[in-house]
Amino acid sequence: MSVPLHALADFVTAQWQRLGWFAWVMLPFSLLFGLVARVRRYGYLHGWFRSTRLPMPVVVVGNVTVGGTGKTPAVIALAQALTEAGLRPGVVSRGYGVTLRHPRRVKPTSKASDVGDEPLLIARAADVPVWVFPDRALCAQAMLVSHPGVNVLLLDDGLQHYRLQRDFEIVMFDTRMGGNGLMLPAGPLREPLSRPRDATLINDPNFRATPDRPDVYGMHLELDEAWQLNDPAMARPVSAFAGRRVLAAAGIGNPERFFASLRGADLSPKTLPLPDHYDFADDPFTGNPDALDAEVILITEKDAVKCERFDDPRIWVVPTTPVIDAGLIDKIRRAVQARVPATTAAAASGSATGLNKEHQDGQPAA
Repeated sequence: MSVPLHALADFVTAQWQRLGWFAWVMLPFSLLFGLVARVRRYGYLHGWFRSTRLPMPVVVVGNVTVGGTGKTPAVIALAQALTEAGLRPGVVSRGYGVTLRHPRRVKPTSKASDVGDEPLLIARAADVPVWVFPDRALCAQAMLVSHPGVNVLLLDDGLQHYRLQRDFEIVMFDTRMGGNGLMLPAGPLREPLSRPRDATLINDPNFRATPDRPDVYGMHLELDEAWQLNDPAMARPVSAFAGRRVLAAAGIGNPERFFASLRGADLSPKTLPLPDHYDFADDPFTGNPDALDAEVILITEKDAVKCERFDDPRIWVVPTTPVIDAGLIDKIRRAVQARVPATTAAAASGSATGLNKEHQDGQPAA
């Protein structure tokens, strides 16, 4: 991404957090966007458009906002939790930023340029089948041919991919929440904040559940030992870099979230925010004054899968462990297990109209 486009994206993202002149200028377009979004959802809910029902429960982790909120760590945590509960989950993702002619399996040895950075991260972190393709329904069907034992599907993103019916929807937010509350392009919303869902998950270490919001849960990321990019066997606590000249770089949806976690570990890094899904085709550290002066460069796991060609011993990868409220894990487990025994061959008939019954009346699934 060119610098001008990056600067424009930063400007728009900042404007989405306030009700300023930009929001008012864009408001007429937002009203039109909101109308189209509502008509599209209504069409799928009432069978105007064709959708696919899979022969297993489908759990969607997605956004009503634009930008990263921590969906990939959440999917990893849920895949691990469902596996521990005796289920056999599989994960389907779009494969953002790559060209795919057909559904493709993601292996731990795959290249990010072939399958996408986030699916590769999931495949390396969770011992479950991971497949990618923009048509998530077709992708899931292809996965089932190769992995017939899968009995629950996790959809990484795709909340608005209504061609695939779902049983449980999780809407994620981070500290930015819904911004100014307006639809695109005046605000960050793809769908209204009032959109029905089964659970809301907020990626914020300071989130605290309250009794008046029983279906709102929290998630936070705990820093693990950093490992050296050129020698993964070499690891040390992040706190070991305190007092060093550190540059922190992140090409994720909300880089500040990564930077804040490092400050919480008593580091004082200079920061290099990069566009989400930055491909590292160009080395952002070459010629960067802060990088040239740094003793240590800290990056995220998501970025690390695209930096393996870099020969720089200063680069250390900071992995995280996602921690989700146990109440949400239990709610999903119970919802999924209640549907797995009821799965029949008839449900695999391929195509159906409308969404599942729980969503046809506009109410969240149980």
